[in-house]
Amino acid sequence: MRRVVTAAGACLSALALTIPLTTTAASATPPNIPTASTAATRLAALTVKAESNAGSYDRDLFPHWITISGSCNTREQVLKRDGTNVVVNSSCAATSGRWYSPFDGATWAAASDVDIDHIVPLAEAWRSGAHAWTTSKRQSFANDLGGPELWAMTDNLNQSKGDKDPAAWQPPQNRCLYARAWIQIKYHWGLTLQSSEKTALQNMLATC
Repeated sequence: MRRVVTAAGACLSALALTIPLTTTAASATPPNIPTASTAATRLAALTVKAESNAGSYDRDLFPHWITISGSCNTREQVLKRDGTNVVVNSSCAATSGRWYSPFDGATWAAASDVDIDHIVPLAEAWRSGAHAWTTSKRQSFANDLGGPELWAMTDNLNQSKGDKDPAAWQPPQNRCLYARAWIQIKYHWGLTLQSSEKTALQNMLATC
């Protein structure tokens, strides 16, 4: 039987691309996320130090997104990695698929509704030691696919987070996972953390 789409139905179809489809889906997660016990050990090893050089931060000091393979840049690579049934065009732009945002439990059908979040924000990294890095090292950090720095996340959630650390912002869901990822990034890249940040991460690990 042929389906008839009314004007109202067409509007509803368009709206479906801008509201979560479900809250029960799952997807791949970035690599090298430590267990809670390993994260706790690594958290204890991190240097506690006041942030510095905040006024000299510039996002352009962390070049991204860079070409990873063929015509695919880092953002497009993460969309392919973390999505389900992702279809891309000849320019590697995602034309369809499903993306699960683990920190609010929403699933999206339009890549435009998904941000690729730096779990440790670039500005936070800058204040925590990246100001002393070379531009090449900052580029590697901003495009790191080998650890849990880059995640597909609901755009509004990412925007509400901004450049805040866990003492100022925590996700509504999966705080244990978020803390483990955050700690691994700071540990792997040799970044410092503030005392309030460490306390917040300890509290988040206690939920694991």
